[in-house]
Amino acid sequence: MQNDQKAKLKENIIEKIKAIKENITSYKLLTKPISPDNAIGRLTRMEAINSKSINEAALGKAKDTLSKLERALAKTDNLDFGLCRACEEPIPYARLMILPETNLCVQCAENISG
Repeated sequence: MQNDQKAKLKENIIEKIKAIKENITSYKLLTKPISPDNAIGRLTRMEAINSKSINEAALGKAKDTLSKLERALAKTDNLDFGLCRACEEPIPYARLMILPETNLCVQCAENISG
């Protein structure tokens, strides 16, 4: 990977980390406990509890993604960054821009999930 591509990739990861942190803050607000005596208008208590569960799942996924992005950012200067962990071929730059936390090329990812 060329140095200018690596610099753009780092910027992209930093932007994604910032966005994920903002999402985590929002999800934390949405997952606060619902007071039983709180008047919640048209939304029934069951709907509020269901919505809270969905937001808790989204919060967990966002935290997991944040952890992976932070690891990817820390590894961008390693010589093996951007190489598929399965076949050791370079992961296409466009794939890394979309999923910088990935450590598999498309072919290997398909083989594992397929």
